[in-house]
Amino acid sequence: MNSRTRIKICGLREPAHVEAAVLAGADALGFVFYAKSVRAVTLEQASALVELLPPFVTPVGLFVNADPNVIDAALRAIPQLLLQFHGDEAPAECERWGRPYLRALAVRPETNLLDCARRHPHAQALLLDAPVEGYGGGGKVFDWSLLKPSANSPVVLSGGLNADNVADGIRRVRPWAVDVSSGVEQTRGVKSPDLIRRFCAAVRAADAAQTTGLPPHENL
Repeated sequence: MNSRTRIKICGLREPAHVEAAVLAGADALGFVFYAKSVRAVTLEQASALVELLPPFVTPVGLFVNADPNVIDAALRAIPQLLLQFHGDEAPAECERWGRPYLRALAVRPETNLLDCARRHPHAQALLLDAPVEGYGGGGKVFDWSLLKPSANSPVVLSGGLNADNVADGIRRVRPWAVDVSSGVEQTRGVKSPDLIRRFCAAVRAADAAQTTGLPPHENL
């Protein structure tokens, strides 16, 4: 059983929000290297933010059909970077770096997770998101009933999560980790330290509920 759901806060751009996520107990912080995103950061910005991270908090770089030179530069500047591929990258493109990575997938009724896992045998996890036009997350929840709960599934649940619904997602999907971006924002692209704290607290409460069998609010 996954007794502690890991937490990834994605789309961070400000030192104060990085600090809030770390203090709230986030396990990983995501930095978007996709210029078309409102949450995009330059390599220089990301490098400065990563310098603020304490040990055991993992920086994650989100890439969408990126030029290999861009990825190479990011890995040189941030050696501990965990790669996240959110575009049309073929398995070989994900594997070429010989580095740990996450593969993002838009979950539709026809999605075969077992087949996706077979095509990405070295992915640390599959990041499951809602289908959107274009690339990246759309802040929408997909149909969780398409997934079968499994304590051993190496999946990261994403897509429209917030402090109010993450406990239900954890209960129904039992993911290894949860990933949030717009669900902890006060305005589009701008994070809220309070919402970050609320989200992380809701995840911890959901974990406690799975252990005790009590509803999450009774563990707060």
